[in-house]
Amino acid sequence: MKICVVGSSKQFFSGITTHTIFLANALAERNQVSVIPLRKLLPRFLFPGRQHVGKEQYSVDFDRGIDVYRGMDYNSPLSWLGAYRFLREHRPDAIIMLWWSSSVAHMQLFLKLANRCGIGAKVVLEMHEVVDPLEESILPIRLYSRLAGRRLVKGLDAYTTQSQFDSGLVSKVYGISEEKVSVVLVGLYEDYMQPLDSGLCKRELGMEQEFTILYFGLIRHYKGVPHLIEAFDALPPEVAGRSRLLIVGEVWEEGDMLRRLIDDSPNRHHITLVAQYVADDMIPRYFSAADVVVLPYLRASGSGVLHIAMPYGKPVITSDLEPLRESLQGYGGAAFTLRIPQRTAELERAA
Repeated sequence: MKICVVGSSKQFFSGITTHTIFLANALAERNQVSVIPLRKLLPRFLFPGRQHVGKEQYSVDFDRGIDVYRGMDYNSPLSWLGAYRFLREHRPDAIIMLWWSSSVAHMQLFLKLANRCGIGAKVVLEMHEVVDPLEESILPIRLYSRLAGRRLVKGLDAYTTQSQFDSGLVSKVYGISEEKVSVVLVGLYEDYMQPLDSGLCKRELGMEQEFTILYFGLIRHYKGVPHLIEAFDALPPEVAGRSRLLIVGEVWEEGDMLRRLIDDSPNRHHITLVAQYVADDMIPRYFSAADVVVLPYLRASGSGVLHIAMPYGKPVITSDLEPLRESLQGYGGAAFTLRIPQRTAELERAA
């Protein structure tokens, strides 16, 4: 088949970008694939990860043989017309669009309409979120997101989610017939699988001889990182004293709370916070050093971090959320927990 994938570009790099690249590369093994990247998603100053916008820190890329359009920008109708010409040139049988944020809705709506003008491809919407958690918390954006989302999903040929749980949620929120929603589990991110000597990585990171507990990924409210610090403090002193809690990720939300919890922790000398976006070449070092990966999410549709951890064979502890259980099905190194420490809940209410 001829397939066009529409997803996030490397300009505003994120987990969705990684997924876009891996999806296109996997499809290209048996199909003729083209890609329309959504390049500039919104004004840069509004993007929480603005510091790494446009930086070349990423080793993953589209395979040779995949034709990649130069990119659509939120504020450039000329780039949209170029994308339409790109579709006309490639004449795909199917267009797969990734939905994760209402900031891209107007560009995807344009492509939906453009497809009706002489292209006629089947359109599949791969839904990574019902609505982004930050957008959900801001009333005007929440209303726009729901309105734009409903206009986008209406009348498409098929929809996919990453879990059966999200399939039911998407059907309910957007009024989509359940038989049109397919569950497609995310594959392993094997491109990041470059195991290194664990002891050497620990020494380089300054935590030699310590049992290393790794949290990796964006730090946002729904990721639950403050709860992880409280859980670490609840460990017996003799266990915490020979362990290292390593928190690695760019801080988008709750940074002040996080630092306050670390400063007040009796185990603060055993907690390392690397509050920055991590370049690809550092990923093998952190995962090779880790003895266990812990993801204390409060909600989830899926997790790219899980799909990095599993190829490394790392034990994984996550919150007991149905989408995460589905992602980890058949993986023998998974454990699930429900407990939320009381002090963090009190800090959240105070904030």
